[in-house]
Amino acid sequence: MTGIRGLFVTGTDTGVGKTRVSSAIVETLVAQGERVGVLKPLASGADRVDGQLRWDDTERLIAALGRDVPRDRVTPITFEAPLAPPVAARLAGEPLAFDRVLEATRAAIAWWAGPGGAELMVVEGVGGLLCPIAERATAADLAIALDYPLLVVARRGLGTLNHTILTVEAARSRGLRVAGVVLNGSEPTVDPMAESTNPIELSRWLGEIPLLLELPHGSDLTALLRSRPDLNWKGRAALPRTGWSEAGRPAPR
Repeated sequence: MTGIRGLFVTGTDTGVGKTRVSSAIVETLVAQGERVGVLKPLASGADRVDGQLRWDDTERLIAALGRDVPRDRVTPITFEAPLAPPVAARLAGEPLAFDRVLEATRAAIAWWAGPGGAELMVVEGVGGLLCPIAERATAADLAIALDYPLLVVARRGLGTLNHTILTVEAARSRGLRVAGVVLNGSEPTVDPMAESTNPIELSRWLGEIPLLLELPHGSDLTALLRSRPDLNWKGRAALPRTGWSEAGRPAPR
């Protein structure tokens, strides 16, 4: 879809911390002197601040850049209702076609890739990988169109084995590359045993896909990422396609 490389940050569910992880990656890349663009093509669920609609994820991504940019170049399609985009669009009386999403995404990336612009995109999806984003289209369809490696953000606690393995299987069955998985403490710990054993069990099932980070609830993610140059986000955005297009479930080791 575009010549500029990037990472597509997806989640195993809504509220797992995609924006938190995306923003920390952007801050880290900016601190390293990289020219980064941020994009969340669709957002729903707005707050009213001083009479104006405000989408929190968009604001957090812009703040991570450390400079102001046009909101419609970060999130070109927005809905006030806190619903899946096609549902919100139907309620607003205007069904959302996938072609419109692709066109808006393509235009935003072209703006970022303009003269003196970004050389690397961090794109945040909506909800989980199979969350509907338009009529008869999901976040996975957008990731396929972009052909960016996925970074999967998952919860640390009970239930993450099923959600994460399902997400990875859905990605690989569609020929999507997975750059890695981040376990994020999006909520306070309620099941320490699950949190302590999940990383080992997940690693058995993920095969060659790396479990990159485990983030306790309330941790300073940006400071942690800056202390881990080995994570090499720019390199992960350039993950080669060879060996990643086969369909099939990752087997335990």
